[in-house]
Amino acid sequence: MSGTVDFTKGKTPKLIIGFFFPLLVTNMLQQLYSFADTAIVGKGLGDNSLAAVGNMSTLTFLIIGFSIGLSNGFSILIAQNFGEKNFKKLRRSLSASIQLALLIIVFLTIFSMIFLKPIMIMLQTDSSIMDESLLYGRIIFGGLFATIAYNLSSGILRSLGDSKTPLKAIITSSILNIALDIIFIFFFKTGVEGAAIATIISQIGSSFICINKLRKIDFLKLSKEEIKFDPQMYGILLKNGTPMALMNSITAIGCMAIQYFVNGLGVAYTSAYSACSKYLNLFMQPSNTAGYTMSAYASQNYGAKKFDRIKEGMKSCLVISFAAYVLLGSVMIIIPSQLASVLLNGSEQIAIAAQYLPICGAFLIFVNCLFVVRSCVQGMGFPLIPMISGIAEMVLRISVIVLFISSVGFRTTAYADCCAWIGALAINVFAFIRVYRRESSKQENIENTEDNEYTAKHLKLKKI
Repeated sequence: MSGTVDFTKGKTPKLIIGFFFPLLVTNMLQQLYSFADTAIVGKGLGDNSLAAVGNMSTLTFLIIGFSIGLSNGFSILIAQNFGEKNFKKLRRSLSASIQLALLIIVFLTIFSMIFLKPIMIMLQTDSSIMDESLLYGRIIFGGLFATIAYNLSSGILRSLGDSKTPLKAIITSSILNIALDIIFIFFFKTGVEGAAIATIISQIGSSFICINKLRKIDFLKLSKEEIKFDPQMYGILLKNGTPMALMNSITAIGCMAIQYFVNGLGVAYTSAYSACSKYLNLFMQPSNTAGYTMSAYASQNYGAKKFDRIKEGMKSCLVISFAAYVLLGSVMIIIPSQLASVLLNGSEQIAIAAQYLPICGAFLIFVNCLFVVRSCVQGMGFPLIPMISGIAEMVLRISVIVLFISSVGFRTTAYADCCAWIGALAINVFAFIRVYRRESSKQENIENTEDNEYTAKHLKLKKI
């Protein structure tokens, strides 16, 4: 089992840290090359082009987030099978995941191409950036096959405890993406389509590296019997993956509501919000990575029925999230204008962004903890709870933005995000406590019954 890590054995902090840091570098690089996209577009093509690319972010989150949710749901089942050491079921899960992914690629590509323009109009996209937004979006969604291939293959590797191969993939992808961005935009003068093409090519490269690694793992090699049509396994995977996919999409709808109101304020606000979103996504990566770590760790130990280890993993990941809050939340509070000026040119846009960043920086601890607790609940096989929390996030975001945007102004966007984080965290904390107590108590009863049966059998043998 070369390249995999068994989270059901060994010291928890050591396993968590060993898995976390390669994955953190992976996720940070992924965000940094997205950040580089933004910086190159903003500096090379101007704030309007930046607004056009940023305007696509919520729709991208809706479509790609749905596929990521499904992939993560599939990966959790694979991790549980790995923890249980049921390799036959693991291979069936893998085969069915690949087949479902192919169907998802076709469906989401057609859906995004048909509804791209109507959604852009619905979001009040300014006419000055509409053409560039549509051009960028059509290329990105036309390359969904590469995005989904990478998300599924890297998710499976993480579920098996391998965080190093995705790191190698993203290092390669980041270098390729930034180099192609510079070549297309500054030398070939392609405009926003150059940034989109660079992203797709780099994702093809990263997915190839991850898939190649999966092909080399012996216990993943599929037989003809395991490749066949398996409706039962499809149902199990979709039962686990669909709630997670819907959670991401529901959250994205809440973000789209914010984007709608931001676009209504004018292009300067769209540019500023795009820059703020890039920073927020970047600064959430340590806790997001802790969440991915918790998901893999909890899934394997849930499969092995080792609930005490799940609790230990939760503590370790929350410590990481708190440390990230102290460091990165402080940066957002202390130097918001300097951060904004890296991506934006206009003084008006920089001043607007400086309203948003300190508020989210102060409340960053809530979303940091949310990533960890929610991922643990998902990893334990209860994806409906996170989906419900996603609905709560959407309702809170929309409610705050509708009620206060006219009186408070742009700062309402930050307050809407913060309220959504707090509400979702409360739901997931409550769910974790209930699920953990119930499942650990159930397992304890099973173990006590087995001990009593063994004792009774032993006494009977002694009498004989």
